[in-house]
Amino acid sequence: MPERGTIRFKLAWVLLAITGVSIFVFGLIATVRPDSSNPLYLRAVGVASIGLGLFGVMITAIPFRRGERWAWFTLWYYPVFWAAHLLGGLPPGQDHIHQIVFILISLVGLLLPAGEFLAQEAVRRA
Repeated sequence: MPERGTIRFKLAWVLLAITGVSIFVFGLIATVRPDSSNPLYLRAVGVASIGLGLFGVMITAIPFRRGERWAWFTLWYYPVFWAAHLLGGLPPGQDHIHQIVFILISLVGLLLPAGEFLAQEAVRRA
């Protein structure tokens, strides 16, 4: 089980929570104010992003903080999500700097406690 009291673990879950909240806020903005030539499409993306952000924050806040391995593996979707947006030229925005920032934030949040989550498997096998 990860040492949940360590600064590394706290920083990890805070970074992952920031990522989830950011996705949620983007979803809200895209749903309420879809500034594009195809507002229905952007609203659909917004609603999906609200769900992704909400699920991510809940997974981070409860099972990840409890040290449950499945939550750590599930949250690897964050860097995949942001990389897909970057490589696919998907919304939000055109500058893509924020996508790179969120890829890095989520990777740091996942890699900081990686040894502790992966060590659980070694303990289980023994």
